[in-house]
Amino acid sequence: MLRELNHVIDYIEDHLTDDLSLEMISEYAGVSDYHFRKIFFYLSGLTLSEYIKNRKLSEANKDLLDGEKVTEVALKYGYQSLDGFTRAFKKWSGFLPSDVIKKGMSKSFPKLSFVITVKGGIPMEFRIEEKPAFNLVGVSKRVPMQFEGVNNEIVKLAESITDEQRKEMHSLQNIEPYEIVNASYDADANFLKEEGDLTHLIGVLTTKDQVSDLLEKVPVEAGTWAVFPNEGPFPSTLQNTMARIYSEWLPSSNYEVINAPTFSFTKMDEHKKDYAYSEIWIPVRKK
Repeated sequence: MLRELNHVIDYIEDHLTDDLSLEMISEYAGVSDYHFRKIFFYLSGLTLSEYIKNRKLSEANKDLLDGEKVTEVALKYGYQSLDGFTRAFKKWSGFLPSDVIKKGMSKSFPKLSFVITVKGGIPMEFRIEEKPAFNLVGVSKRVPMQFEGVNNEIVKLAESITDEQRKEMHSLQNIEPYEIVNASYDADANFLKEEGDLTHLIGVLTTKDQVSDLLEKVPVEAGTWAVFPNEGPFPSTLQNTMARIYSEWLPSSNYEVINAPTFSFTKMDEHKKDYAYSEIWIPVRKK
């Protein structure tokens, strides 16, 4: 995965003055667009769109120092108007493009390079499971794509589940894990803008096909799953484990994420406040 990430960085670098499309970039990713964005974010601390914007404005700063005209630089890096470029440049740098030309003011944002750094040698528990084809069955909703924090739309979805829906879910459940899961899939293709929605489903796993109109059914093909158990303060332990999957385990493993639902479940401890056992299930295949 590190090789693919660095290929993407090189590709972006070679095409900073082009209209970077989803198809151009995802060609180098090797995983689904949504998963690639998550890997990039967890490793760099930036969304892909933020990185591209920073690199374009950094190169624009260099061109202005070299004597290029503001209008030419704005068009070169894809801005439709001089005003739009000036606003973006000032927000990024804190000064105007004209200050670069007249006063030699400068700000830079260097090209990223991804390497593996061992941090404290903290072990990461996981197991690999093969599963037959199954259905995810539950209540689903399109929610805003969000990499951090509490997604309020998911909270509302959980609160909307009726007793009748919950009863049917439990009657259908017949395959591990025997828990209520949270699954995400079908992310929008607004790759560069980091915008759009994905489908979030709260439900169960089942091999049964007969489902009432009260519930959504999502078929999932037989495949391989990397399972990451974690236990500790909730939700920080779950969130940290997810971050480590994408920033540490995936880049250094012999597996890559495939385009299928990722899901997790959480069991709160009855005796410890805000303490839980969770598992994160990631669909993968060997490279």
